[in-house]
Amino acid sequence: MRKSTAAVMLSALVFPGIGQLYLKRWSLGLVLMGVAASATYFIINVTLTIALELSAKIQSGIIPPDIGAIAKLVSQQLSASAQTTNVATTMLLVCWVIGVVSAYRQGRALEPLDTMAQLP
Repeated sequence: MRKSTAAVMLSALVFPGIGQLYLKRWSLGLVLMGVAASATYFIINVTLTIALELSAKIQSGIIPPDIGAIAKLVSQQLSASAQTTNVATTMLLVCWVIGVVSAYRQGRALEPLDTMAQLP
């Protein structure tokens, strides 16, 4: 498998920056992984906080166990935090696209060097 193909698949299917690490582009790979991991952590943290708050209110009896009331409260909570989660989601998607495109370009740039090194 070509280096560019392997790097693109790693960046696209595993996590942004993994393809750069495969190509030994340490700084870009670590930056992409750091930003993507931070954005992922933020999104998961907001989601879990909302879920835990609502489940605690349901268990304590503040919110009736009615699916309509719960859905309405979930919708309200998500819309209140929509702006910050949208920024985090956008950052994650941008990192993913940058990771895939740069892994392809860097891998393609290394391929002629690899084929020249294999010549007798």
